[in-house]
Amino acid sequence: MRKKNFKNTIRNIHLLLGLATGLVVFIISITGSIYVFEEEIREFTQKDFRYVGLQQKPFVGLDRVITAFEKLSPKDPIRLIRMEEAFPNATVEITTKKGAAYYFNPYNAALVKKGKEDWLAVVEHIHTSLLLGKTGEFIMQWSVVIFVIMLISGLVLWFPGQMRLLKQSLTIKRKASFKRLNYDLHNVLGFYASIVLLVTALSGLYFAFKGVKNAASFFTGSKLSQGKAVVGPKIIPVAPLAIRYNKIYTEAKSQYPGVVSSSLSVRGKGELRLRMIYPYRWARNQNTFFYDEATGAMLRSKLYADFNGADLIEATNYDLHTGRLFGLPHKIVSFLASLIAASLPVTGLIIWWKKRKKKPKQVMRVA
Repeated sequence: MRKKNFKNTIRNIHLLLGLATGLVVFIISITGSIYVFEEEIREFTQKDFRYVGLQQKPFVGLDRVITAFEKLSPKDPIRLIRMEEAFPNATVEITTKKGAAYYFNPYNAALVKKGKEDWLAVVEHIHTSLLLGKTGEFIMQWSVVIFVIMLISGLVLWFPGQMRLLKQSLTIKRKASFKRLNYDLHNVLGFYASIVLLVTALSGLYFAFKGVKNAASFFTGSKLSQGKAVVGPKIIPVAPLAIRYNKIYTEAKSQYPGVVSSSLSVRGKGELRLRMIYPYRWARNQNTFFYDEATGAMLRSKLYADFNGADLIEATNYDLHTGRLFGLPHKIVSFLASLIAASLPVTGLIIWWKKRKKKPKQVMRVA
């Protein structure tokens, strides 16, 4: 009796949470399944402006690219500059704070394309914030927390009461009635995808909550590093932005060669961040440098050679979350798991609706 009451309590919790967050879980899952293949989609659909003809010429220089941008849009501040050094013919992308995107020829700084952030960037924004800013981020974060609870409660409900029923709990009866088929699609597919979805959801919570990062630090016995502070003389801001940014980029690239991808981004509190990614297999080999945006003075640096356990988790987390960690097989598994996650609110709603419509059995009275 206690076991039955326990399962009924779990079932009610599972139901109420599912009804409350079903739509958000559906949106997170669909957008996540699309973004798994973000690299491949961009490679296939955006070749015309992400690459130019390969030439035996050196990179024109970041200062020339920024100068060309400033002539086109002098009043729109730069938010992000992205370069793909692994491909000499890849265009340099500049994204502005107003959401415009510019792509420049790496050999002569000529404009290749001007537009807005592509639709995949919009998919990412929907995935992380529902396009609702901080409010959307709050909704998404706590919906993922609830989704983790639902996955765990779903596993409890899935577990058969008797081992002889285990095979039945692992099999979809394709020739059964619609009601039974829908139940199996929810129950069985949910079980098969649960481990992948738990890993994906927890890695998503790592981005959202400091407490999750603290937990990772606790289990590794190390503290997440913010980088080594750099103390130097104060620099008077005399150089134009193009010269300043180019100096930052060329000095870092010269000191730490072999970079395959890099980005400069303006953060809050007047801080400029340079990320430089190097060839890697598992944990991302990434050097990160932070500068005073106005002067170009380095504030601190974080090198992958100095990573501790907590740093390695942080460096691995993005690829784990997006399905890139183990290559194409991981992407396929993550994609299928995301589609199953999107189906769970639908099949769960149908289960609830069918039970809701079911009339209680008539109790015969004995005269």
